Amino acid sequence: MFEFIRTHQRLMQFLLLLFIFPSFAFFGIESYTRFRDRDNGVASVAGQPISQQEVDNAQRQQMDRYRQILGQQFDPKMFDTPEMRKGVLDGIINQRVLLVEANKNHLSATESQIQNAVLSIFPNLADPSLSKEQRVALYNQLVSAQGMTIEQFQARVAQDIALQNLSNAVQATAFAPKSVASRLSDLNDQERVVQEALFKTQDFISQVKVSDQMLKDYYDKHASLFEVPEQVKAEYVVLSIDTIASQIAVNDDDIKSFYEQNKKRYATDEERRARHIEIDVKAGATDAQKAEAKAKAERLAAQLHKSPNDFAKLAKENSQDTISAEKGGDLGFITRGGVPKEFEDVAFKLKEGEVSDVVQVGSNFHIIQVTEIKPGSVQPLEAVKDEIAAEIRKQLAQKKYAELAEQFTNTVYEQADSLKPVADKLKLKIETVANLTRNPNPALPRNAPFNQPKFLAALFSDEAVKNKHNTEAVEVAPNTLVAGHVVEYKPVTKKPFAEVEAVVRERVTQTEAASLAKKAGEAK
Repeated sequence: MFEFIRTHQRLMQFLLLLFIFPSFAFFGIESYTRFRDRDNGVASVAGQPISQQEVDNAQRQQMDRYRQILGQQFDPKMFDTPEMRKGVLDGIINQRVLLVEANKNHLSATESQIQNAVLSIFPNLADPSLSKEQRVALYNQLVSAQGMTIEQFQARVAQDIALQNLSNAVQATAFAPKSVASRLSDLNDQERVVQEALFKTQDFISQVKVSDQMLKDYYDKHASLFEVPEQVKAEYVVLSIDTIASQIAVNDDDIKSFYEQNKKRYATDEERRARHIEIDVKAGATDAQKAEAKAKAERLAAQLHKSPNDFAKLAKENSQDTISAEKGGDLGFITRGGVPKEFEDVAFKLKEGEVSDVVQVGSNFHIIQVTEIKPGSVQPLEAVKDEIAAEIRKQLAQKKYAELAEQFTNTVYEQADSLKPVADKLKLKIETVANLTRNPNPALPRNAPFNQPKFLAALFSDEAVKNKHNTEAVEVAPNTLVAGHVVEYKPVTKKPFAEVEAVVRERVTQTEAASLAKKAGEAK
């Protein structure tokens, strides 16, 4: 046999080629095809591939979120595992499946839903003082800050809305057995005739016979209804920013210096009411189209220089800022810094009623008219003197509060038999209040320092009631401390029967009459 192979080498080469080539062709092409398929996507949902890049981006975003949460404790290796990558891919697949289902059930986001969602995310876009051009520029700026284009951002918003619509559609439904559904349907179709017989308690009062024993029994059985809660009469002192400020003297030089340093706080900026005509240049416009827009603006400007009273009419007919155009181009009052600088520079040079030449702002052209001017003003020192004095006292009091709060806290604790030492030391006034109970009294002012739960709890403690010591310093509001001392304590008492006899008789009569009415109704 080997002799045959040696003498027929060409024939054997040809036979081997016949066997090897088909195998290579079959397996080689299959491998190439698999490689191409893998390159197109790592998974697919409803025929739409999920690319490796999409999975990588999602994993990167997930890692960024955890990096923000964990800070220095973040370790990228914890998330770069097959399990985490599979979890990211599963999340994308689940989201795609839900989106397919939402689209199938016509739950996709509408234009109005997308618009409302965008305005809820960026409420500044709804500012009526913004021109169309300013609104678009602000929108681009806000979206770019999130690392997306307008198209990507709106696609993300539309996707979120669709998923929410699907979730709401599922949550708003429920499964019910057929028997229950049939029963509910039958009940809905039923009609019933109902007659009502009233047995009024009032009609049975004349039949009630109330004895003294019945009154005494009710009084004893319902003792809690006639209790007078425990009460205290107490002294208290308050340390607050206001009490400290009231002790601080401010001279005229301090007031004048504060006024000069903060003059802008008492100034009103100049305001100008302006209207405009806007001629837009679309993005990607040719030089000829730009020139045409400018020429149109110049024709309108020339016409308005001759007839400035026609401004509102021409604005309605020609302005491409549709919001202001409906109002004759009126933008309301503007201030410096509230409009683009090119617009501001011209508007604040015009006289009242004067019409500007063509002003280019960005790529668009404007014609401006000022219709009213409110000059800026500064309040005189005498008009704000008391306000400045109060502000200076408040600032100085805030600086002193921490130091005095520590003294207040230590003194009421260390000299616990009376509030006089702390009052004398910090020049505070001792106030007295009576009829305080454990719970705040709704009839008293809600912000009264002695009507606060924390202070009342301290005032009714054994240390304050039994040992007659000062309460601790209690913070009842920001930068407000109060301490109290019990002067008189009244334990829980019961109102005498004679004092509440009329109330008891009324209650017993009503109870018995209701019982008679119920019996009469049951007898029917």
